[in-house]
Amino acid sequence: MLTGKFFVIGVTGGIAAYRALDLVSGLVKAGAEVHVIMTVGAQQFVRPLAFESISHNRVHIDTFETPPGWHYPHLELARQADMALIVPATANILAKLACGLADDLLTTTVLAMSCPVLICPAMNVHMYLNQVVQDNLSRLRRTGFKIVDPAVGPQACGDEGPGRLADVAVIMEKIKKVLEPKKDLIHRTVLVTAGGTCEPIDPVRYVGNRSSGKMGYALAETAVHRGAKVYLVSAPTRLAAPEGAHLINVETAEQMYQAVLELYPQVDVVIKAAAVADYRPRVAATQKIKKKEAGLVLELEKNPDILMELGKQKKHQLLVGFAAETEDVINHAREKVNKKNLDLLVANDVTQPGAGFGSDTNIVNILYPDGKVEPLPEMDKLALSEVIWDKVQQLMVDKKIYAAD
Repeated sequence: MLTGKFFVIGVTGGIAAYRALDLVSGLVKAGAEVHVIMTVGAQQFVRPLAFESISHNRVHIDTFETPPGWHYPHLELARQADMALIVPATANILAKLACGLADDLLTTTVLAMSCPVLICPAMNVHMYLNQVVQDNLSRLRRTGFKIVDPAVGPQACGDEGPGRLADVAVIMEKIKKVLEPKKDLIHRTVLVTAGGTCEPIDPVRYVGNRSSGKMGYALAETAVHRGAKVYLVSAPTRLAAPEGAHLINVETAEQMYQAVLELYPQVDVVIKAAAVADYRPRVAATQKIKKKEAGLVLELEKNPDILMELGKQKKHQLLVGFAAETEDVINHAREKVNKKNLDLLVANDVTQPGAGFGSDTNIVNILYPDGKVEPLPEMDKLALSEVIWDKVQQLMVDKKIYAAD
């Protein structure tokens, strides 16, 4: 599948630069055309001649250099590339790309690209775990860059932990997945809920929760990419809807209930990732409530339990729920699986660092009706969405759930 593909490999100034030689060699052996861009720092670790010998193409090192046959190398490379990789990607290049800087040939070329760009970080463990670096990685993910997480292990400096360049075999596998994404949800119709519902107290105030909607939107985005027809029923968020998803905006739990129940008969899968308010004010004031010396007492009433109702009405559908807990996560989640007739439940402890509301990452347990619990490591929400859809797809195969008409 790599035969004839045009790759641009950016090599930056880290000790792992020499390992990019193996990647270039593997791509060339697979029939790809490879062009390498080296930063000034990269040339301190590996000479350009090494990459030229393996790629059989001249290495590009200078923004203002125009080798024979090239007029505007950064634009021509960007236009021809089927994919670009940055191997290794240092903290410096991550910061530049996250801020949109273009001060050398590599950054100028990458910013001119419309093809997938795969970033392979490699650096000291303490640099990698620095919040600034993690924020830059999160921003790059949100803007469409693909990330190959670094490996964990001993480093050249003597430290140990995450930060080693991922194995070349892992990078090659990621390349194939990006170039030929799964289309196993073609002919499937799925419904994803996202965000936190808002229950009005008066025209300017509401009862709500801290949900950002990121997990639900990641699930919808992945489903679109894998070929499904996607309905995204979303409470208010600050997120842009994934291109290709049918967005249905709601505010309250009652509105979400009505929208979901209306769509339910025509879908194959429902993933309820929204954080639905359990209660709403019994009466919402028509005018802003003015501040008074005395306290304010709100009388609340229960909202409809959307997931419970879906479980009762379930016929051909596969039903997936989420459980955001703060204690005794597994026991509470198991109770929810059985009570609501779920096929799968994704449960997390929102008090755990890396798993709370608004985070770009999550740490979850996957629970099944038979009591099986599958813990997953911390990962970004888009990567987790891929794992969840893998589980859902396998369940549909096992249960022989065919596409809805």
